[in-house]
Amino acid sequence: MVLTQSLKELESDGIVNRKQYMEIPPRVEYSLTDSGKELIPALKALANWGKKMRNELTQ
Repeated sequence: MVLTQSLKELESDGIVNRKQYMEIPPRVEYSLTDSGKELIPALKALANWGKKMRNELTQ
């Protein structure tokens, strides 16, 4: 599964934390680490650039 593999990679890279609850049905929560939170400005900048490019291309 692509999502599962991506989350495992993000966890091993220190971008997200994984917390597993011993419940039925099983439940897992993911949260950003401090390193992951440092990526937010860069991701926002990329999103803004993408919106700008989309607007320029649709004019």
